[in-house]
Amino acid sequence: MHSLTQLLYKSPLFVSALLGGIIFTSCASAPLNYSGSSLPPTSADRIANEAAPVAEPANGGSQDAKAPSAPRSRPQLIKKAAMTVIVNSVDQSIDAVSQILTKQQGDLIGLKEQQPRNDNSRHTALIQLRVPQNQLEPTLEELAKLGTVENRNITAEDVGDRLVDFQARLTNLRKTEANLQKIMDRAGSVKDILSVAQQLSNVRESIEQIDGQLKNLQNQVAYSTITLNLEAAVSSSSPQRALGSQIQETWNNSTSSVGAFTVALLKLGIWLIAYTPYLLILAAATYSFIRWRQTHSLR
Repeated sequence: MHSLTQLLYKSPLFVSALLGGIIFTSCASAPLNYSGSSLPPTSADRIANEAAPVAEPANGGSQDAKAPSAPRSRPQLIKKAAMTVIVNSVDQSIDAVSQILTKQQGDLIGLKEQQPRNDNSRHTALIQLRVPQNQLEPTLEELAKLGTVENRNITAEDVGDRLVDFQARLTNLRKTEANLQKIMDRAGSVKDILSVAQQLSNVRESIEQIDGQLKNLQNQVAYSTITLNLEAAVSSSSPQRALGSQIQETWNNSTSSVGAFTVALLKLGIWLIAYTPYLLILAAATYSFIRWRQTHSLR
């Protein structure tokens, strides 16, 4: 039996069959190079596959699936406030607002002032301010000291999810940009270089857009806006005027009225002088008609 086994191992046919079986088994168990496709991938597919960042497991892999969730971060709020204050002097209040802004390290965004057009209207001013978010409450307290607060409201919008989304998209796009740059550095053909350059330009344009939106949101979170409406106070009863002022006003009105009446009489005289010929003709015709009636009535 032992001699038979040695004979088989020494046989060339047996050795060939054994090597063929090993090679066949290795080929059958090896993975396909082109994802199960019978044809090699195109240049565009190869560039996209190489540039795309590797996606990480959503839960950190099977071993981290039961890991406790991270604590929720501090809310990212966009705060806006509006306030209406009744003041004694709008001009002085505007100067006080400028001093408050300097103290709170804020900025003046807009100012719209409206002067009173008649006795029934009031002097008003609409001011838009921007202050650091942590200085919002102290600034509102300082503005409330300008006069009597008629109304006040504060609104807040949480944009934390949007910030996280923008940051994640920006990170992935920058990874893609780096991968495309590496591919472009080692690309051989002109076609591949042009394809990579086009994709790189699109990725950088997306990066600029998202980065701008992200910075805009961060700026709105860092600074709060205040819309301040200042209105001049109006007393319930008009103050009693001095006697001399009333007499002077009456004299002025009376002399003005006499002057206007005199001018009206002069104008009327000028009109009468201009129409005198027509008036004389009309008077003569009337006199003649009356005489004719009297003569015929006597007969």
